[in-house]
Amino acid sequence: MNFQQIQYFLTLADELHFWKTSEKVFITQSALSRHIQSMEQELGFALFERDKRNVKLTPSGEFLRDQYAKLLADYDSVTRRASLIASGEIGAIRIGHPASITFSVLPDLLLALHQQHPHIVAHMMEVDAADVDPFLQSHRIDIAFNRETAKAKDLVSSHLMTENFALVVPAQHRFAGKRELKLKDLYKLKDEEFVLPALNGKSEHASQLRAIFQEAGFDPIIHAESDFGVTLLGLVAKGLGISIMPISYAHHLKHEIHFIKIPPTSGLLALWREGDANPALQIFLQVIAGFDFKLKR
Repeated sequence: MNFQQIQYFLTLADELHFWKTSEKVFITQSALSRHIQSMEQELGFALFERDKRNVKLTPSGEFLRDQYAKLLADYDSVTRRASLIASGEIGAIRIGHPASITFSVLPDLLLALHQQHPHIVAHMMEVDAADVDPFLQSHRIDIAFNRETAKAKDLVSSHLMTENFALVVPAQHRFAGKRELKLKDLYKLKDEEFVLPALNGKSEHASQLRAIFQEAGFDPIIHAESDFGVTLLGLVAKGLGISIMPISYAHHLKHEIHFIKIPPTSGLLALWREGDANPALQIFLQVIAGFDFKLKR
């Protein structure tokens, strides 16, 4: 007994007419009869009661009709699901990201992914810039968003957008009413305390911050250091210092802190393993390619 014979049986069980069934399944009536007889011989019992005018199912035939119909429905469902997994329409993707895009471009990007491919599950992980390359290489994540290009040769980088840095001050700060500053204006803040990432770090972000203060003409007074942007925002909101951060952080604590745009810029890139065959990753890369990365404020 084979899959095709079961389909013939189910069609005959529905039509209860050999000639109509043979036309429907595109075989001769005699060939259909042979297939049904072969099934009955293998099973050891009759599936149909036949006379010159009528065909009807036996009780055991009725039972098999119901059970085989369920099995074929499950087969079709499993086959379709396997096809969707192979195409990437069903799957999972592990995404590493910086805190700065948590409330800016990331939610809209994930919304676009969900709207276009609702069966792909995104697993999010906030990853420090220094950990991006090793996390990708060890397969802890499938793709990362970072402000630095990939250092490892087996990783690929794609530039997504450029944004300004901003001076970040508490709502009651004397500069809180300003929307934009030139770098030379930062010199007026040389006697104020800053909360910043470690400026002696080797990251590109630390290098950019050092360049900003060098061009502004002073070394900042450091009150506290943290590599976590949300921590720095909390310190600024409590009046423990001011900071300089990518302007995408402006979506955090909007009523407690104020962001003032300054000329230097920071990039955002997507990084992933070269040659990664994960179908869900390839679909996500297509969504990224069609996404508008303009910051919405």
